[in-house]
Amino acid sequence: MTTETTTHEFAPQASTTPHLRTMQPRMKNPAMVVPGGVKALAGLGQMVHGQGVPASTLELVHLRASQINGCGWCIEYGMRQARKAGESEDRLASVAAWRESPYLSEAECAALELTESITRLADSSDPVPDAVWERAAEHYDEQALAALVLHVGVTNLYNRLNVTTRQVPGTW
Repeated sequence: MTTETTTHEFAPQASTTPHLRTMQPRMKNPAMVVPGGVKALAGLGQMVHGQGVPASTLELVHLRASQINGCGWCIEYGMRQARKAGESEDRLASVAAWRESPYLSEAECAALELTESITRLADSSDPVPDAVWERAAEHYDEQALAALVLHVGVTNLYNRLNVTTRQVPGTW
């Protein structure tokens, strides 16, 4: 039996995973509840652009942190934004296994390695080792490193807000 379905660009197909089909947000995103929250977070998110890190790298960093944190909302949003910005499916698919990817530059890999260390602070007694920092510093100056650290921090904040309140991917 063959069934044909049409998926619209902005209408994700229903999941066959039971918990995703029935997942309901616990509340609105907290940034939407607290007055000024959306504006403040949007400002934090925008200030890293134009600081020496290519926009494509920022998209990859957002995606990797969101994968680590299991934030379906941010992964879906990040994939959509990255595609709009011209990222290829090969590059996007390779982010989860960036160490083996032939599609990413050394600078992008250094940014992703730094992203993993910042995102997994509790996983090590030396959460951001000097070697990781030094690899990133080979490709990014202080301004760009500051932008990377801020971007990973803001992404982790969004991940925590969305995961905690069970924001449903594709709803925005």
